Amino acid sequence: MKTMLKAGLSATMVMVACAVHAAEWPDKPIRVILSVPAGATPDVTARLVFPGLSQQLGVSLVADNRAGGGGVIGAEIAAKSAPDGYTLFISSPGALTILPHMRKNIPYDTIRDFAPISLISIGPFVLMTHPSVPAKSIKELIALAKAQPGKLNYASAGNGVANHLAGELFKQMAGIDIVHVPYKGAPQAVTDVLAGHMNMMFNSVAPIVGYIKTGKIRVLGIASLQRSPQLPDVPTIHESGVPGFEAVNWFGMFAPAKTPRKIINRLNGALVQTIKTPEMQSQFIKLGADPIGSSVEEFTAFVKRDMEKYEKVVRISGAKVD
Repeated sequence: MKTMLKAGLSATMVMVACAVHAAEWPDKPIRVILSVPAGATPDVTARLVFPGLSQQLGVSLVADNRAGGGGVIGAEIAAKSAPDGYTLFISSPGALTILPHMRKNIPYDTIRDFAPISLISIGPFVLMTHPSVPAKSIKELIALAKAQPGKLNYASAGNGVANHLAGELFKQMAGIDIVHVPYKGAPQAVTDVLAGHMNMMFNSVAPIVGYIKTGKIRVLGIASLQRSPQLPDVPTIHESGVPGFEAVNWFGMFAPAKTPRKIINRLNGALVQTIKTPEMQSQFIKLGADPIGSSVEEFTAFVKRDMEKYEKVVRISGAKVD
């Protein structure tokens, strides 16, 4: 009887140990889906947090670049992944808060299918023009556009991306008519602005700093409510005649919906702690982005507000994806 009792206790202890081990998270590498090509600015920005997050969690993070469809391909894969904490998704506005208003039959629902973890960074756009454009301020540009409706154009990285909608928002708030010309990526669009084929473009700061310093591009305003530490002499569009204008590109981390809240909280704590280190803050600023690190609740509310903003911009502008 004692032998049987000992055997039963041993079996029970083994079962408990196995259950505890199974409940431990994480115990293997975590896949992070990025809906942009490797080496692109969003990819570089996202990977900044990998070393610190890996150290916090005790496992490696593996990037899985799934570019295409304006981010929809990567977002769909993430949304349909197992909610076990081993697949994460780092996204910018395009796939989650813009394209759902511009495309029919998006294969996921941003609110239903994703669990927000934390806002990583926010990077304001700048409105840049080719030096041949006879306007040296936002007010002069607006006056020029009003005098020549439909004559000026602006480039973007593609239909439905954040800098496309920044242009549409500017048109609405400034009351002007400028023509959108989409490209297959920001580098090509910037190249054509540099060449004078395009009049203007909303773009992130970091990739064009060199062109600003050499005078190949003129920056008329920054699309945040406060001036940028990188460009302290550049006024905000908000203070230059378009009050309240704000257009930013953000990056945030998500998990598939129904991922256990305990895992979400652990990821949030590790990510925020990583972002808040002085070294990480410095690296983000060099890329022209403001490092954030937010609570789950703050980021959830942020995503909902962003969806509401872009729904209005898309509805009024009639912007569509070809």
